[in-house]
Amino acid sequence: MPIKIAVLVSGRGSNLEAILAAIEKKELAAEIAVVLSNNPDSYALKIAKKHNIPAVSVDHRGVSRKEHEKQVLQKLKKFAPEYLVLAGYMRILSCDFLTHFKDDNGLYRVINIHPSLLPAFPGKSAYEDAFNYGVKISGITVHLVDEQVDHGPILAQAVFERKSGDTLETFQARGLELEHKLFPQVLAQLADSSLAAMTNLNQEKVAEPSESKEDLCVAIVAKASAGADENGRKTLALPLYWLSGKNLEQTEKLTAALKEILADQLLEDVWCVVASERSTWLTQWREQGFKWFAERQYLPGVTDNLARTVEEALKLSGLEETQIKVASGSAYLFDDSFNIKQVESHCRYRHYHPVTDKFRIHDLTAPHLSKLLEFPQVHLPSTPEPEIVALNLNDTELENLSRTRTLALNLTEMQAIRSYFEQDSVIAERSQYGLSQWPTDVELEVIAQTWSEHCKHKIFNAIIHEKSAHVKAVHTLTMSMAGTSATKPARRTEARTITSLYKSYVQAATKKLAEKRTDLLSVFVDNAGVIKWNDDWGICFKVETHNSPSALEPYGGALTGILGVNRDILGTGLGAKPICNTDVFCFAYPADDLVNRPTMLPAQSIIQGVRKGVQDGGNKSGIPTVNGAVYFHPGYRAKPLVFCGTGGLLPLTVDGKCGYEKHTQSGDAIIMVGGRVGKDGIHGATFSSEALNVDSPVSAVQIGDPFTQKRVTDFILEARDLGLISGITDNGAGGLSSSVGEMAQITGGATLEVDHIPLKYPGLADYEIVISESQERMTLSSTKVEELKELAEKHSVELTVVGNFDDKGFFRITRADKTIALLDLKFLHDGAPRLELEAHWQAPVTIDEVEQPPKSLGDALLALLAHANICSREPVIRQYDHEVQGGSVVKPLMGPEQTAPCDAAVIQPLLSEPTGLAVSNGMCPQLSDFDSHLMAICAVDEAVRNAVCVGADPNSLALLDNFCWPDPVASKSNPDGKRKLAQLVQACEGLYEAVLAYNAPLISGKDSMKNDFDDGTVRISIPPTLLVSAIGKVPDIEQVVTMDFKSVGDHIFLVSAGALGLAATTYAGNMNWTSSLLPELNLEQAALLYQTIFSAMQNNLIESCHDLSEGGLAVAVSECIIGSNLGAELDAEAVVSAAESGARFHDLLRERMDVALFAEGPARLLVSVSPPNVEAWLALWPDQKALASDCRITTVEIGKVTASGLKLVDKARKGEIIALDNAKLKQAWQAILPFEEDFK
Repeated sequence: MPIKIAVLVSGRGSNLEAILAAIEKKELAAEIAVVLSNNPDSYALKIAKKHNIPAVSVDHRGVSRKEHEKQVLQKLKKFAPEYLVLAGYMRILSCDFLTHFKDDNGLYRVINIHPSLLPAFPGKSAYEDAFNYGVKISGITVHLVDEQVDHGPILAQAVFERKSGDTLETFQARGLELEHKLFPQVLAQLADSSLAAMTNLNQEKVAEPSESKEDLCVAIVAKASAGADENGRKTLALPLYWLSGKNLEQTEKLTAALKEILADQLLEDVWCVVASERSTWLTQWREQGFKWFAERQYLPGVTDNLARTVEEALKLSGLEETQIKVASGSAYLFDDSFNIKQVESHCRYRHYHPVTDKFRIHDLTAPHLSKLLEFPQVHLPSTPEPEIVALNLNDTELENLSRTRTLALNLTEMQAIRSYFEQDSVIAERSQYGLSQWPTDVELEVIAQTWSEHCKHKIFNAIIHEKSAHVKAVHTLTMSMAGTSATKPARRTEARTITSLYKSYVQAATKKLAEKRTDLLSVFVDNAGVIKWNDDWGICFKVETHNSPSALEPYGGALTGILGVNRDILGTGLGAKPICNTDVFCFAYPADDLVNRPTMLPAQSIIQGVRKGVQDGGNKSGIPTVNGAVYFHPGYRAKPLVFCGTGGLLPLTVDGKCGYEKHTQSGDAIIMVGGRVGKDGIHGATFSSEALNVDSPVSAVQIGDPFTQKRVTDFILEARDLGLISGITDNGAGGLSSSVGEMAQITGGATLEVDHIPLKYPGLADYEIVISESQERMTLSSTKVEELKELAEKHSVELTVVGNFDDKGFFRITRADKTIALLDLKFLHDGAPRLELEAHWQAPVTIDEVEQPPKSLGDALLALLAHANICSREPVIRQYDHEVQGGSVVKPLMGPEQTAPCDAAVIQPLLSEPTGLAVSNGMCPQLSDFDSHLMAICAVDEAVRNAVCVGADPNSLALLDNFCWPDPVASKSNPDGKRKLAQLVQACEGLYEAVLAYNAPLISGKDSMKNDFDDGTVRISIPPTLLVSAIGKVPDIEQVVTMDFKSVGDHIFLVSAGALGLAATTYAGNMNWTSSLLPELNLEQAALLYQTIFSAMQNNLIESCHDLSEGGLAVAVSECIIGSNLGAELDAEAVVSAAESGARFHDLLRERMDVALFAEGPARLLVSVSPPNVEAWLALWPDQKALASDCRITTVEIGKVTASGLKLVDKARKGEIIALDNAKLKQAWQAILPFEEDFK
């Protein structure tokens, strides 16, 4: 018998039409008793009349919600529908209204369709929200209505894929098409069944995997009562676990093991029930006064490190025979002072992330609970056969192919690939292996990965045509104080062609220094640069970025970043031991005026997630985090920069072979060690539509496992020492396609057997297996397979032979001995066409507006100390372990109270030797828009002077360069690309000059060239950023120097080889001033300055040394005071003299005390010297008065160390310009940063 329905609609009625069509085709046994709309102009009313169906309009405008619902009920009553069908009805129904449609089981006979996969993206703009968020998969939900908005028992869900090139309109059209199929199907099921039967059926047959009756659920519950927040609201958070396995029973042995493993038995209880009985927990929580129960677990396929640990602990408890699988999660309980929106807002990004987690909110007081989360499992269709991708296409079709497959290849590159496969010799060779002319999807993905910007650095290797330009022309246009002006000379660049930024500048500088620097062992050829440490050991160093992943999922992105660079060190030479980590973060500071868009995560969530990710990666791997920085700028709002670095110790000889080279030979086995392969980390391809369902694992997000990686590290280092490894590299970008493809160049060929590669779950396509970037994996070459297997078992590490290296000239990939990919190595690695780009510099016009100095210089100083780019980093530093491995000498914080912010770290790589390794960094993105050439020079100078400050020998320094740039390729969507490329050229020139001047070669580096955000409404580009990292030798760790003052009476000197500037300074920003006055640096004199400082340290003449950077002199002195808990008295006349020596200030800025205190410039050091050493100290500095004032080194005594407080004294006027006690300085400097939970 047909069901009788009333269709409520507000809009055009397309779902109504779909229901009518299904009825007419006899696919749905239903009678539409009435069509009712709150919109008198709704087209749905016309559709109803056309089909002779009663059409009723009840306008909601001008009446209360209660009155409107009363009128609707009156109209519906005469038609007596069994069910209400909401087909785009844009009104929220009250509980009173719904009560009229409650059945005997407590269910409401009201059915709604919603255009998202609930509980994701509720609300009226679901299509737009899902599209703007950037989901790869969205869907449609048909559900029963309950008291909450877009909530209630789910009857059915269906999914659709977001395709490359989709607009919001095409995305929505695909969803509507699915709506029109799903809604009639669900109503047809209802006609043949009942609500109770369908909801029960849904509990058993939901799109997610169902729990077997043996599955168990575990909660860890505090014995103490739930706490209240600062507003007195009752909340509770607790861990949850799901257990699944064959013949799993709730035995006493299992219960005892769970208590031992998961709980502190004095403080916590372990609740363990069969999954179907979990509702008993909810009853208890409801009786305790809670209204809302929210639960979180990882999406299927996302790495669950806690669950892995519990599984292993259960095995060690003697339960290995049950083969228990574990999933971890969390529960959050809230009382009725919260509404559902507040619960969701409280938890989102704080307790769960939509990209990695399932999250559901349940109303404990509702008559019907929505479905509880169950054990997550990945369900994929059977492994698809490799697809042949025909390339006999026109140019437009080739571009579309690249776009739809997310190959990120331009038309020229696609044409080159087509030409390769059209060659007769290639066709003939392929036929011998049973391959057709055109590539398989495996081959196309491998080429795309190998030719990616990430792997081939196409912009740094591009041919660049630069137009002539004035590189820097600084002219003071106006001054608020007077009308005079000044002009600095401009540098002019003639039109030219640069054949490669990398070869012309980065590599060229190191090549020029190589003859003098005989300690360079391996540069630009391996996963990290290597320098000689002593006759037996080398030091290697690498810094990577993980920017886009950290913007998408901050914790996982940052964790993967630090673990990935650890593997770079492990994969250098024959395997190096990671001995230290570094981290440099660039964020947007959370503020009310910060840009927010639907696809952007909250700024504070990014900050806290990144910090936690790097913390877990380093601390849990047993590697000390010794050096870093945090910098805030609004330009990093959409794309944070996450620089992760690692230093390593490498034996120069291993089993009679060179330890910093690889010795892979033809015939060696290809061995994969570590984690298994899954969909996580696949970026180069889209899923097929058949593979899309709610159980599809997340493909864009990787979450690393530091414990697995620690085991892999221990295994690799022991295998190396036993001489079992001939070659090694990590599985990073591109996975096995990259690691095996690169190592194949050593021997001249390789065969990879995909059917031997261990998988996390079945159903992966072959190309996914080959390019997956699943974490914790290393690729080895060896002939000693059995010995390696024994060692792997000892370390509980999975090891698999997945092929062999040969000398046949191809990268060959097989499944069951059938060739599925055959790529000529020369074409694969050298066949990518080079980019040709245009650069054109256009200097910014800056109007100088510098007002009178502030009335209180003391208040100005306190404001600077509290600035986000200056204040204490202790809340971040304390989260990182810098003591593990026992080698830390100069730590991130020093001084008597461990509060002094050190300029660089010093560690002891070999505990048996006194030589220390200094680690520092430099970065000045605030200068980029004015002069990126100067920016690069200042970044190098900062890294060098920071290392020198702690006692590093400047002649031993080695540098890394990490370029992070906005897109420098001009296009319609990137009209200023030529200017950005010109900035990149200038930066490379500046880097080249500074490297040569300081005799500090570049040994490794990385670039990230597409750091922009554009959602069609807002475009944000990061400021061009160059991070320079430095390592160097400290001859004797007993002679290290730190920045904190040491003794009352010590003399304070300011030493400089440069000129101060006001442009882009923190002080100018605080005062809302603009200035074009840039700092200047004489590189030759700066190099001499650092040599002299090192000489003074070797002669024990220096008590403390601190670099001047953000905030200038006054901030540097304040930091020395805070770190030492001593004080300083400065001579105002000497401070001004030190500022103006060597400076070409605008006349109006001369003799300005605020400029002398707060302006910034390179090559400036604050040094304290004990009275007995002053004469010897001054004797180190030659008389340079005859030199031009803008290029000589200046050494000026500006004051003395006192017992406490900061005083700036004008001796001529016998007055104090500044008088601040230590408590005020410290209070300002210890401002709360957004890394802390209580940040507001």
